[in-house]
Amino acid sequence: MQLLLRRQDPVPSAFQLLRTSSAEPRMVCGDVVAVWEVALSDGVYRIEFAHGTTTGKRVVYVNGTEVLRKDWMFKLVGKETFTLGRADTKATINIEAISGFTYEYSLNVDGKSLQKFIDNRAKTTKTWVVQVDGTDYRVVLEKDTMDVWCNGQKMDTTGEFVDDGTETHFLVGEHDCCIKAMSCGKKKNGIVHCLLLDGEKVPAPTQ
Repeated sequence: MQLLLRRQDPVPSAFQLLRTSSAEPRMVCGDVVAVWEVALSDGVYRIEFAHGTTTGKRVVYVNGTEVLRKDWMFKLVGKETFTLGRADTKATINIEAISGFTYEYSLNVDGKSLQKFIDNRAKTTKTWVVQVDGTDYRVVLEKDTMDVWCNGQKMDTTGEFVDDGTETHFLVGEHDCCIKAMSCGKKKNGIVHCLLLDGEKVPAPTQ
């Protein structure tokens, strides 16, 4: 994943820079200079940033939807802040001049650089992708609150203590799911979480 992007005029067109998964055609600004993806509990968000170095125009798209537009800006450098997801997670795009007409773009999420945000979520969340009845489901556990999200929806859960740890139960469609939390016996690794679907263990999670 490219976390820091630079632009020096001229740049390729937006159609060379982007491949969108949207089934609906949309007008893409020709000054798109940076693209990031941010994984949150309620989904993965694609951020596209357009920067017109002649007019100072700044446009932010999130998953193909325009969320911020400033058509005329005297200053070509600065910051643009917007929110992501149901929790309104704060995101900031930083625009810095390197030299001449060369610009550098970086993204901060929740007050952290994108890489630090990703590293932090790897410690505080667990993510599984499981196929149920032919449909892919992205299940996310927030370890600090034990909240469970599935395909963007916060799930109703029931927790209980068992002999070897705790179990958090919820439904995916008509199927029983359970996230087991148990100690692995090694202080370095702490608590281990695994997902069971109808009693069967789901393969190791991906972040």
